[in-house]
Amino acid sequence: MSTSLSDTMAEIFAQGGILAQKLPGYESRPSQLRMAEAIAATLELSEEERLGQPGMLAVEAGTGTGKTLAYLVPAILSGQKVVVSTNTLNLQDQILTKEIPFIRKHLAPNLNALCIKGRQNYLCLYRWQQFLASPQRNLFADDRDTQRLADWLEETENGDRSELSWLADNAPLWQAITASASQCLGTNCPDNSSCFITQLRKKAGQAQLLVVNHHLFFSDLALRRFGHAEVLPRYESVIFDEAHHLESVATQYFGTSFSHYQVVDLVKDLETAAQADLVGRAKDGVIQTARALAKQVDLFAELFPRERGRFSLLQFIDRFPGWDEERQRFIDQIKGLCNQLAKTAMNGESWQGMQRRAEEMLASFTTITQAQDSSSVYWYERREKTVALSASPIDIASELQDFLYAQTRSVIFTSATLTTDNTFTYFANRIGLPKNTPTITLTTPFDYAQRTLLFVPGKGFPEPQAREFPAATQQLMQELIMAANGRTLVLFTSINAMRAAHEVFLGRLPFPVLMQGEAPKARLLEQFQEQTHSVLLAVASFWEGVDVVGESLSCVIIDKLPFEVPSDPVIMARMERIKNEGGNPFFDFQIPRAILTLRQGVGRLMRSSTDRGVLAICDVRLFSKQYGRLFLKSLPQSPICRELGPVRDFFQEES
Repeated sequence: MSTSLSDTMAEIFAQGGILAQKLPGYESRPSQLRMAEAIAATLELSEEERLGQPGMLAVEAGTGTGKTLAYLVPAILSGQKVVVSTNTLNLQDQILTKEIPFIRKHLAPNLNALCIKGRQNYLCLYRWQQFLASPQRNLFADDRDTQRLADWLEETENGDRSELSWLADNAPLWQAITASASQCLGTNCPDNSSCFITQLRKKAGQAQLLVVNHHLFFSDLALRRFGHAEVLPRYESVIFDEAHHLESVATQYFGTSFSHYQVVDLVKDLETAAQADLVGRAKDGVIQTARALAKQVDLFAELFPRERGRFSLLQFIDRFPGWDEERQRFIDQIKGLCNQLAKTAMNGESWQGMQRRAEEMLASFTTITQAQDSSSVYWYERREKTVALSASPIDIASELQDFLYAQTRSVIFTSATLTTDNTFTYFANRIGLPKNTPTITLTTPFDYAQRTLLFVPGKGFPEPQAREFPAATQQLMQELIMAANGRTLVLFTSINAMRAAHEVFLGRLPFPVLMQGEAPKARLLEQFQEQTHSVLLAVASFWEGVDVVGESLSCVIIDKLPFEVPSDPVIMARMERIKNEGGNPFFDFQIPRAILTLRQGVGRLMRSSTDRGVLAICDVRLFSKQYGRLFLKSLPQSPICRELGPVRDFFQEES
């Protein structure tokens, strides 16, 4: 009788199994084995067992479970074509440089695995030739950098910009030669056979395991709805790690957007191409029409208020009496350019690409500004120098059901944070999981009860809306940092609060004080790890993906419960939908979102079984409000104290 895939997992993950024998320092963890068996069982469900549904599973795996190997091993041994999608490049790199080589060596010697990034990470050979021929190329790079790129092209197999460690993140040179979708000529391109994207598609077709990020996965899925494929070939099963990000990423790609910057970018490309390819009236016609559009888009952007942020487009339109005329004027201007480009398109494939970009821009602008679909929310974002308009789906569940779940053999979701109030209800509802989807919660193997303490200020402490809160919190943070002897990550819910605290701490703390924004994230974390008794202040992106093991991170302070300000148009529309359907937006939407964010922040403290430290949440609402118990129930089992004495004692026990 043949052994099932799930039975094989015990031979690999159990005590004395292959991992214990081959992986230095490996400890067998029952939760890791349980996760691997559940994923194996899901992947090997037959069509009859699936009853016409995909095999589905959601696993919350606490830090220290070893979830990456727990899904990679069954995925690879299943023999299926599997996509693993992560939210961060760090996790992609870890899978490719650490896990895959180990699995190849000990479990699957013939494994063909490939990492695929977004197109903007690859060089376009056609645009590179155009760049070399352009008389304006010195505006983008000096001859030395151009030569370095030419030398690299002689040896690179993938054309991946991550191989160019010397090239700055925002280098204009890369923008001029990147393989962006809007400028791709597809099969009409003279460089199609040697194109890095074409080669990547071929390699992807032959690979068994594809590692991508959520942005690439959903941009590909959004294109598939219209019968186009981007880079990903057909796959049988997909595993989402860091799955708590899926709703926000999918929302970006299932919507429509138009930006001031898109127009400026197209006009710049048109002027460059016209100077290089056209003569006489044809050249003058394109340049004049393009410049007229550039002027018109500047005027259009000026219609919007200067205040930065995201706002309702419908409210803006209601308050703007001349909207229909302004909208039509802009549509006429883009149509004029489309007509001009239709005449020029016979000059070659690149001109057909420009025409397609202009037509897509016209379609997006028209769709968004008509604002007729009640299942979408329409909004604009004002940035420093540009305005973007968007239509986003209020609910992505049905899109995922139709275009992902119905087309895929198995879909597996995992993250350290999928539950709120110990249930998967919020996550399952937001991404449209069938009611009978199996779920597993695997708690962290780390000993929070013995190795951590949770501090919440006592009764008299001001609540976040009180005027005294900022000063009281800064004073409290200072005392906690002194008790921890530095070694503290302080997470804020707003940039203003972070900056105000930074100013105060610089004059008062005897430790190096680092702040997000002063250097790249990786460099700041390096400094924080190296300077053991330092303090790092941060917001948003540092609430997750920060993995500082050891003494340098012995205290995590969170300024308050991370409720989002419900002024974001997409959030407001989702709350309104819940209200209209008879739900309670605060309990059904805002609290679960805040719990997931808080759990991510709290998860920064314990990164290995030998770590120990204090978690401090400077928000008395955990005890003064009824909903506070929902947050407390969702946190690790740390002993709670509400005075500073036990915190000082905890840190003194170390010495």
